[in-house]
Amino acid sequence: MDDQEIRYQDVRANGLRFNVASCGAGDRLALCLHGFPELSYSWRAQLPLLARLGYRAWAPDLRGYGGSDRPRSYHDYALELLVEDVAGLIEASGAREVVLMAHDWGAVVAWAYAMRPPRPIDRLVIMNVPHPGAARKAAGLRQLRRSWYILFFQIPWLPEWVLTRNGAQAVGRAFSEIAIDKSRFPPDVLDVYRQAALQPGAAKAMVDYYRALLRGGGARRQGARPYPLIETPTLVVWGEEDPALGIELTRATGDFVKDLTLRTLPGVSHWVQQEAPETVNAMLEAWLTGQPVLEAPPARP
Repeated sequence: MDDQEIRYQDVRANGLRFNVASCGAGDRLALCLHGFPELSYSWRAQLPLLARLGYRAWAPDLRGYGGSDRPRSYHDYALELLVEDVAGLIEASGAREVVLMAHDWGAVVAWAYAMRPPRPIDRLVIMNVPHPGAARKAAGLRQLRRSWYILFFQIPWLPEWVLTRNGAQAVGRAFSEIAIDKSRFPPDVLDVYRQAALQPGAAKAMVDYYRALLRGGGARRQGARPYPLIETPTLVVWGEEDPALGIELTRATGDFVKDLTLRTLPGVSHWVQQEAPETVNAMLEAWLTGQPVLEAPPARP
């Protein structure tokens, strides 16, 4: 079998079964965490690259998503449990070296993990989610307006209905309307995400992440603790045209990360690794191999 071919396997971790997209082999793990409303599929352009660089690349469907187990209560999506999932996956891999790579909700989990890692990681890659301390420093009324959907997701059953009505068109629009380069999200790609959201209980699980964060007190518990300096070398990649998270939220990241490389991509949306895979992959390869990480080219007019 080609080491750069993506295949799927079940991995038991933290008492759950995870459907994991896997590429490559060996004891150097690159663990890729997706966001909302994505899947392991969102890393399809990065997994073969990571395998070529000598990693065993794993991209799990996070708990509640895709082919992974789907707990029923929103309490089962507490941030602390999501961090334990990451630790369990790392333990199940048996890896001696770990790169933790994450986007959107996966990056929320990855930041929390990196601040107090239950198991060591060697490198951290974050895409389009700010460090919570940096976000707190920069957040204002404008960002609060951008985050309206988090409050909407606290309402019982209505968000699930909105997401899944008309064949989960709202899930498809989350990609196609936000993306700057819409050619990266043709109908067959959108159908992967729409069909996953239509699985029984899937939409509720996706929304329960947000309910656990607010109604379940996850954000309050995290905010009540100090933010220890992250010693792990960290690469932050940020699509500048993110309508939900302003680039100003990245400005204070260096106050919380000792060894930080920050690169922004002009003319690229929140879906950075899917919308600009060539540029993102070039940055990843350079950073992971110890080469200078070039700035992204200017946006096309």
